[in-house]
Amino acid sequence: MASVEQGVRDAATSGPLAGYPMLNIKATLLDGKDHPVDSSDLAFQRAGAMAFEAAMKLASPVFLEPIMRVQVTSPEQYLGAVTGDLLARRAQIHKADQRGRIRVLEAMVPLSEMFGYSTQLRSLTQGRATSTMEPHSYNQAPPQVAQEILRYV
Repeated sequence: MASVEQGVRDAATSGPLAGYPMLNIKATLLDGKDHPVDSSDLAFQRAGAMAFEAAMKLASPVFLEPIMRVQVTSPEQYLGAVTGDLLARRAQIHKADQRGRIRVLEAMVPLSEMFGYSTQLRSLTQGRATSTMEPHSYNQAPPQVAQEILRYV
């Protein structure tokens, strides 16, 4: 069983979509036999890999993109510009708190949309806003993003 599992794990490191590793998969070994002459660890690893590859031809794998938790602290007068820029970056704003004349926005934004954000934020707010960003989760990439990924492979 361990050899079959190793074969599946090895096959999952290079998935069917552009060779990227597969995540969130589950494999169940239903049956198997060994033969004193023909059975070896390598044979069971290859059997596991072949079964995984056959299953992937029947599955519908998708690209995942990293989602970042972003917190922006900005003077209230720039709230509209900051919010508009985040929404243009496919952000989902979850929280908008007020601390005196300062607004704190919390949003989930795809990492691919965040390149150049610090510079843009400084421009929009005359250098008065700050932001933090940390990894949060993975979500299915929209079709246009998936097509861009495949274009470069």
